[in-house]
Amino acid sequence: MNENQRTADSPSWQKNTPSGRRRRWPWILAIIIIILGVIAFFTHHNASQQMPRGRRGGFGQALTISTVTAQTGDMPVYINALGTVTPVYTVSIAARVAGQITKVSYQEGQDVKIGDPLVDIDPRPYQAAVLQAQGQLEHDQALLADAKIDLERYKEAYESNAIPQQQYQTQEALVEQDEGSVKEDQGNLEADKVNVIYCHITSPINGRVGLRLVDPGNIVQANGTTPLVVITQIQPITVIFTVAENSLPQIQAAIRQKNQIAMEIYDSDDTTRIGTGTLEALDNEIDTTSGTLKLRGVCSNEDESLIPNQFVNVHLLVNTLRGITLLPNTAIQRNSESAYVYLVKQSQNGATNVTVQIQNITAGPATDGTNSQVQGISPGDVVAADNFNRLTDGAAVNPRKSGSQESGQEGNQNGSQGQRKGKHHKDAQ
Repeated sequence: MNENQRTADSPSWQKNTPSGRRRRWPWILAIIIIILGVIAFFTHHNASQQMPRGRRGGFGQALTISTVTAQTGDMPVYINALGTVTPVYTVSIAARVAGQITKVSYQEGQDVKIGDPLVDIDPRPYQAAVLQAQGQLEHDQALLADAKIDLERYKEAYESNAIPQQQYQTQEALVEQDEGSVKEDQGNLEADKVNVIYCHITSPINGRVGLRLVDPGNIVQANGTTPLVVITQIQPITVIFTVAENSLPQIQAAIRQKNQIAMEIYDSDDTTRIGTGTLEALDNEIDTTSGTLKLRGVCSNEDESLIPNQFVNVHLLVNTLRGITLLPNTAIQRNSESAYVYLVKQSQNGATNVTVQIQNITAGPATDGTNSQVQGISPGDVVAADNFNRLTDGAAVNPRKSGSQESGQEGNQNGSQGQRKGKHHKDAQ
């Protein structure tokens, strides 16, 4: 048996030789290094946890922020709805007599008043009919006059017993017959005169005409399906909009408190106000398919900014909250659980450093997209208005001395909950 075989077959206690110890040493060294690394990791982690949170502003320096101050004020409460501009009157004028158009008196898009000329139809056939009716009337009037003369002679002869009673009564019937013919002729004459009037078409309302639909020389039929011109009233004008049935109690309460409810009309983007008006009427039933109710508001539309069939956003003023705490929307942050603000607080131990503290609040309705009703802070409290992505609870801050509500709103470019300006928000209270 050679030396190697004796070594492999020797007992384990015989392996504790200098060569065996050399083979175990690298493993022991690796284990020691791992243990030291774990200790160093936890030591560094605990040190970072104990470091002041204000150091996130950069190497222990306080983070410069803009601030805003909670204020006491009044806030209107609106119900928002989608609506369509609808004219009070829309008239589609059709020809009431047949004939050839001889003149179109209006310009496209022209504002017209009651009685302004629009379209002329050739009146000559109807003027001839008037002349015929006039001649027939005169003919029958002459027959009536002759019959009345004979009736007077028959009356004298009957009273002197010169003629029988039947002959006298026959003459009376003839006079009545001629009177009926005269009345019929008078009616025909008046009808023909009306047809002549229908040849000259005028505006029945004050409004604006649309694009020209017929031209001179066209032949039109009486009561045709194609109108000659369409006129819509522009001033005043109405807006029809729908609200959810759950909003009806708020609207009814506002109506009971005051006779008129103001409304503001915004463009399709809901950013620019293009008109104001008042609520005029409510529909008499709720649409069961959508659970909404139709309302109609009226606007003076003096600047003619509202056009029929225009899509608009309606903000209906139903209440005004007075003496409440207001805070710019840009200062309000939200997470999955609640709304909160970073409340700016002076140090309690008399030091000059300033810190921020997370304060949970209850955010209510908003107005103009800039201010919200808040509960959880008091008027005069100062809160952070920007750099929200770098702030933490207890962080040291350096408020800008020139900060104001406006600068705070402008400095919220890093905020995550800024809301679009110029919008009103629905109040559920």
